[in-house]
Amino acid sequence: MKLNKAIAVYFSPTGNSRKCALATAGVIGRNIEEIDLTKEGSFDEDMKFDINDFIVFAAPVYGGRLFKGFAQMLHNMNGNYAKCIGIVTFGNRDYDDALLEMKNLLIDSHFIPLGFGAVVGRHTYGHIQVDRPNNADLENCRVLAKGLLDKIEKGVFTIPEVKGNFPYKDGGNGGSFYPQTDDKCKMCGLCAESCPQGAISFDDFKTIDTEKCISCFRCIRICPFGAKNVTTKEYLDFAEMFSKKLSEPKEDELFV
Repeated sequence: MKLNKAIAVYFSPTGNSRKCALATAGVIGRNIEEIDLTKEGSFDEDMKFDINDFIVFAAPVYGGRLFKGFAQMLHNMNGNYAKCIGIVTFGNRDYDDALLEMKNLLIDSHFIPLGFGAVVGRHTYGHIQVDRPNNADLENCRVLAKGLLDKIEKGVFTIPEVKGNFPYKDGGNGGSFYPQTDDKCKMCGLCAESCPQGAISFDDFKTIDTEKCISCFRCIRICPFGAKNVTTKEYLDFAEMFSKKLSEPKEDELFV
């Protein structure tokens, strides 16, 4: 079959899922269209695809599930039976039901997911696998894509089984530790412009709306002045414990 183009569709607050989506899509086609659903208001309610498109979906795991906002975006898409790959990135703990959830959502939205990947990335909290996804992880993404191209060449369009349970576990809500702002803040506004949930007001860049914040720590990662951080004793104690608990590297998992 003829593929029109490769499209990387991702929700990626700290960049892990974007890296995986682009590495995978790069095998499918040279000219990659990017659809970044991270920024608030970026989703087009009329998002539709062509049957000859090939889409790579990628998103992080939040408490063993897809972030509820991204899951709703998938639910509202029209796949038109385009072929696709689904990838979740997880912070070296487990991806639990997130990959199964993505699979079911893609099928319900009329995509044909021919393969899936669960790829380790830096955890939001602590110092856990801070260099991942690394070159080996991204090569696994390329291996996944090559396996899908081989399936298509052979005329095989089976949807693989993945790990996970239904009913899904509770999750997808984000975390419970919220960024703070110190005196290094220069009021540049980059954090507010980039926040996926609009949790940082353009009238007061130093204040986080904890009702909206999903603890993705995007503002911490992108602040050029290091003004965003979490320094509460509760967080520091948890991060130290969690970093030790998850110190043993996990492996990526591919399903073709």
